[in-house]
Amino acid sequence: MKKTDRQHSRDCGHDGGEHADIIIVGGGPVGALAALRFAAAGRRVLLVEARAKDAPLTDARALALSWYSREALAASGAWPEDLSASQIDSVHVSQQGAFGRTRLDAADLKLPHLGVVVDYPALTLAINARLEQAGVQVWWETRVEAVNSMACYATVKTSGVHGDISLTARLVVLAEGGALADSLPGIKRLVHDYQQCAVLAEVSTEQPPAGVAYERFSKQGPFALLPHGDNYMLVWTRSHDDAKALQQAPDEQVMAELQQAFGERQGKVLSIGPRASFPLALRQVNRVSSGRVVLIGNAAQTMHPVAAQGLNLGLRDAIGLTDALNEVSDPGDAAALAVYAASRKLDSHAVVGFTHGLIKLFDGDSALVSALRGVGMSTLDSVPPLRRAFARHLVFGL
Repeated sequence: MKKTDRQHSRDCGHDGGEHADIIIVGGGPVGALAALRFAAAGRRVLLVEARAKDAPLTDARALALSWYSREALAASGAWPEDLSASQIDSVHVSQQGAFGRTRLDAADLKLPHLGVVVDYPALTLAINARLEQAGVQVWWETRVEAVNSMACYATVKTSGVHGDISLTARLVVLAEGGALADSLPGIKRLVHDYQQCAVLAEVSTEQPPAGVAYERFSKQGPFALLPHGDNYMLVWTRSHDDAKALQQAPDEQVMAELQQAFGERQGKVLSIGPRASFPLALRQVNRVSSGRVVLIGNAAQTMHPVAAQGLNLGLRDAIGLTDALNEVSDPGDAAALAVYAASRKLDSHAVVGFTHGLIKLFDGDSALVSALRGVGMSTLDSVPPLRRAFARHLVFGL
C-alpha cells in the first residue's frame, strides 16, 4: 500500500508544510506529460512553470512528433481532435549533388502515419487546457532558484507570484533548467557547441507536401522541409554567419539558394517567410538522477535537430519515468530511480549518438565521403527489414 504524503512526512520528521508527492519543474510538453501521467496514477503533483499562464506564445518552432509521441499525448488527453497538425506519411532522405537516397514510409510499420507536425503555441495551449481539466496544480510565474536532495525528501526554493517559498517533495523532476541540474551532486554535463544555428522559415512550393517530409544534406548544411499545412516549415542548419546573412537577405536570394540545394522535387520555391534562428549545441548529463532529483527531457539532454528526435526522446523520458514509478510507494526511492535510469540509458545514448554521428558523417564534402554516404542510404533503402527496423527506432525509440 502506498503511503500518503502526511504519513511519509511524519515518518521522515517533516513538519507537513508546503509539500507535494512530486514536484515537476518545467511546464513544456515533457514536464506536462509527466504531470498528467503522475496525476492519473493518483500522485499529488505540483507543476512549476516560469512563464505566465496566459503569456503570448511567439515561439516560431514547428514540432515534428513521431506517431508514438502523438498517441502518448492523446492518451493523456493533451491532443484534442481539433488540434491543427500536418501528417507525415513518408520521409525522403537524400544528399545534394550525389547519388543515394532513402525513403521511409508509414506503411512499412503498418501505422496510419509516421508522425505529425504541430506548431509549438498550438500544442502548448492544448496541454495547458488539459492540465486545468485534469485538476493538476500548476504554479505559473514561478521560478525555481535552488533544488536540494535530502534523505527522505527534496527541497525546492521558489520565487514569483506566490512569494519566496520553500517546498518539499518526495521526488523532484527537472524537465527544464540546465543550471539547476548542474548544481546537483554527481551531475556533470557534456557540452559540444556545433558553432551552428537552425534557421526556421515557412516555405511554399508549387506542389503541396502531400504528407512527405524531406531531409536533405546540402553543401551548406543539412535541412528539413516539414509539412506545414499547404506549405513547408524549413529547418536549415547553417553557420552563425550564414544564419545571420539568411535572416537579412532578400527573400528572392534565400529562395534561390534553397532551390539550388533542394532541386525540383516540389517544383519551384514560390515564397519564404521571415527567418528565425536558434543556436545549436549538444548537452548531455552523465547521469539522470541525484538523490531524490531526476532529470528528463531538456534537463537530461538537448541535441541537434537534424533527425527531429529531441522532443520525442524527452516525451519517452516522461513515459518511462511514470511507468517505472507506477507501483512504487516512494517515488524518490533510489532503487526505483536506478531502474528508470537503466531503462532509459540505451534509448538516450543511441539517439544522441545517432544524431551527433549524422552531423559528423555529413560534414565532409570529399568525393569518397559522399560516395560512402550514398552507398549507405541506397543499402538502407533497398533492404526492407533494415529500413523497417531503422524507421521503427525513429518512431518508437529503443
